[in-house]
Amino acid sequence: MELVENELFGHRPGAFTSANSSHNGLIQEAEGGTLFLDEIDCLPLLAQVKLLRFLQEKEYRPLGSTKICRVDVRIIAATNICLEEAVEAGTFRQDLYYRLNIIPLMLPPLRERRDDILLLAGHFLSKYAAEYDKPTTGFSPDAIRILLLYDWPGNVRELEHVIERAIVLSNERIIRNVDMHISCAEKNVTQESFQEAKAKVIAQFERRYISGLLLAHQGNITRAAQFAQKNRRAFWQLIRKYRIDPRAFKIHASPQ
Repeated sequence: MELVENELFGHRPGAFTSANSSHNGLIQEAEGGTLFLDEIDCLPLLAQVKLLRFLQEKEYRPLGSTKICRVDVRIIAATNICLEEAVEAGTFRQDLYYRLNIIPLMLPPLRERRDDILLLAGHFLSKYAAEYDKPTTGFSPDAIRILLLYDWPGNVRELEHVIERAIVLSNERIIRNVDMHISCAEKNVTQESFQEAKAKVIAQFERRYISGLLLAHQGNITRAAQFAQKNRRAFWQLIRKYRIDPRAFKIHASPQ
C-alpha cells in the first residue's frame, strides 16, 4: 500500500527509512495535464480510499508531510475487466467507481479495429528499430497478411511484443512472416471466403453501431432502438447476440 501511495502522492524526507529527500508523486508531476492510470482494478482497497479522497477534494498530502497540496489534473483510468462485477465482488469500491465513471469509453478489441493494425505495427517497428539500432524499415507482404488476419487476443500489447521480438531476432531490413512468432498463427490466419469475410465485417459494424448508440443514450435501450429505427425487441436481440451489457453504458450520478 505504501509503495502505491508513494508513487501517486510522493513523500517528504523521513517519511520512511530510505526517504532521504523529497519525491514528487505522479499526481504532482501531472499538474496541468492528464494522468493515465492503467489497470485501475488492481489498486489495493486502501489506495482506492486515498485516490477517492483526491478525486473528491482535488487535494492530497504526501507521505510524511502535514501540508495539504492541491493540483489541477485530469484523470483517465483504464481496465480490462467489468468494474461493476468487481464492485459486486467487493474488490473495487463502489464510490470510487461512480467517481471515475463520468465519461465511459469502450475501446473495441484490436481484431475489430484492423485499420489500426498496420499503423500501430509501423509505430512499434520504428520505436524498436531505433532502440535496438537495427536497420529494419518495413514488413514483407506475407508478414502484412499475418498482421491483418491474426485475431490478436492479447490486443495492442501482444502486437507490440511480437514486433519487438521480430526486430530483436532479425538483422534484415524487412520483417518477414517467419520472423513473427505468433502462437497458433497458422490456425488464425487462414484465408476466408468472401461470404465469411463479409459476415465478419457486418458483425463488427453492428457491434460498434449498437455500442455507440447505447453510449450516446446512456444505456437506454428504448431510446437507442428508436434512434436506430428498429423495434425494441429486435434491437434487444442484437444486444444479446453480441453479448453487450447495456449497464456498462449508464452514467451514474456521483454521490454527494
